[in-house]
Amino acid sequence: MSNLETEVGKFLREKNLTIACAESCTGGLLTSRLTDVPGSSAYVQGSIVSYSNAVKNSVLQVKAETLKEFGAVSEQTARQMSENVRKLFKTDIGVGVTGIAGPDGGSDEKPVGTVYISVSNADKTEVKRFNFTGTRAEIKNQSVNAALSMILVRSKE
Repeated sequence: MSNLETEVGKFLREKNLTIACAESCTGGLLTSRLTDVPGSSAYVQGSIVSYSNAVKNSVLQVKAETLKEFGAVSEQTARQMSENVRKLFKTDIGVGVTGIAGPDGGSDEKPVGTVYISVSNADKTEVKRFNFTGTRAEIKNQSVNAALSMILVRSKE
């Protein structure tokens, strides 16, 4: 049986690439799914669950100005998360996920389900905004599926 994380693992192994994740709203679920695949130690180098802005700033080096001006849930923050985790772990690919899983914390501008996902390599960083619906668990799972899909799409470019 094949699933997204298996396909990502197959691609990373075939291309001899490594990956690191910076997760906020998914709380480590992306890394958990990646490491559910046997042999994932060949490509998963590490992960940081940066739930607080303090960790985003001090560990991931997301600029304080970015967090203040755009917020933790923003294209700019997701971009810095993916680029900086890639540099921190010295990997080929970095993934950043930040969003509002709910049920609280949303606003008119950024309602519950707003998630930014960024995938970065040495050449390019892509950031997408998603508007998911459902329970907290459903939003987290949709976020992980979207991140895995973005990795696969980038792999075919």
